[in-house]
Amino acid sequence: MSGTFVGMPAFPAAAREAVGDATLRGNLRHATHTIRDKRARAVAELDDWAALREAGRQIKDHTLRHLDRYLVQVEEAVTAAGGTVHWAADADEANAIVARLVEETGEREVVKVKSMATQEIGLNEALEARGIHAYETDLAELIVQLGKDRPSHILVPAIHRNRGEIRDIFRSEMGAWGRPAPEGLTDTPAELAEAARLHLREKFLRARVGISGANFMVAETGTLVVVESEGNGRMCVTLPETLISVVGIEKIVPSWRDLEVFLQTLPRSSTAERMNPYTSMWTGTTDEDGPRTFHLVLLDNGRTDTLADEVGRQALRCIRCSACLNVCPVYERAGGHAYGSVYPGPIGAILSPQLRGTGSEIDASLPFASSLCGACYEVCPVAIDIPEVLVHLRERVVQGGPAVREGNRVVLKPAKGHAAERAAMRAAGWAFARPGTLRAGQRLASRSRRLHPRSLPGPGRAWSDGRDLPAVPAEPFRDWWQRTHGGRDETE
Repeated sequence: MSGTFVGMPAFPAAAREAVGDATLRGNLRHATHTIRDKRARAVAELDDWAALREAGRQIKDHTLRHLDRYLVQVEEAVTAAGGTVHWAADADEANAIVARLVEETGEREVVKVKSMATQEIGLNEALEARGIHAYETDLAELIVQLGKDRPSHILVPAIHRNRGEIRDIFRSEMGAWGRPAPEGLTDTPAELAEAARLHLREKFLRARVGISGANFMVAETGTLVVVESEGNGRMCVTLPETLISVVGIEKIVPSWRDLEVFLQTLPRSSTAERMNPYTSMWTGTTDEDGPRTFHLVLLDNGRTDTLADEVGRQALRCIRCSACLNVCPVYERAGGHAYGSVYPGPIGAILSPQLRGTGSEIDASLPFASSLCGACYEVCPVAIDIPEVLVHLRERVVQGGPAVREGNRVVLKPAKGHAAERAAMRAAGWAFARPGTLRAGQRLASRSRRLHPRSLPGPGRAWSDGRDLPAVPAEPFRDWWQRTHGGRDETE
């Protein structure tokens, strides 16, 4: 995965800083509550929502089990329709392919839309290093790019910005990127949208190369699908002479009938709309309309490794609706930047550590960035059990030391940094296996309760600084039961 977010602190440190930003918390609270309330109403309109959700889960699982066959089918269909397919094992290879394709056109500017995959691999930075300027055309992505910022939400990348901040960014930065903001620009939504429209229109009319992602790829015809709300995506995939689409290999659906399921669940889960305002589809090239040259870059970048994990692979079902972000109490307070990845929130906490591995401090911390409340699972339109994967990845982090051979087995040695936790668990296991010892320990704890500290010492302070330690009862339960019931079992 890309190093776009290299240098970010681990989640606990980044989240602590974000929580201290009152403006950020206010922006996030207002936006996430608004979106999730609208989504709940939109979903409630469908009597068969549970059946659609289960259908989406089964379609995705079937596709992932037979991904090798469907990838070959996509390549054959795209090639037959006049397109060219490229395979990229990792971010470096994908960036090199795209840069070469752009350079072959002789152009030095490209317009981009709807591609988290290109953000994942750091494509903009790779193109800039070779003298190619990439312009984001999605409104929120434009705000992020002009503000020299990073996206913080899957659906609304600039969710951490309010209208006043956006106005200031447009006033100060638009002129350096193209058409400047109108004089006297205010923070009213209509004026901000019009300023962006005028600025982007020049880019669309001048660009000869477009770069996109795709929400879905239909294997039976090689058709790519982009869903959006603004129309900028349609401009990007139809006006340029050359179109390059960078798409993760997990975005395949087998047939048009399967696509119909997701065109119902995605808009309601993301923007709370019954259908997308703009759904653009293209299959190869045609002489009558659209780009004359089409390239599809199929991106792995850790997805095959994720697919090999029987528990973790369900993260690849994700259709990037962002519903899990909008209900997550952790995301609502910490925001997307704390996750150190283009994929924030609950889905990012399970997807990024699998795509990038858990070797870095930030990726090792992401599976712990959750209260395990389960709200993310309840709203997921493809039923990804995010809490299950989080617990699974926590185990991997704890057991994520070097691989060594013990006899005929290769095992992972425990990672450093968890020695105290492992020692505490061993001590607890030893005590629970010895009723007499456990009873003596409980009595000692009750009788010394006045001496107990209000916070934990050492590394434990990270937990107790934000919580009250539970009070030790004046009398252990076993003693109370013996005193009040004489130890009798009242079910007899």
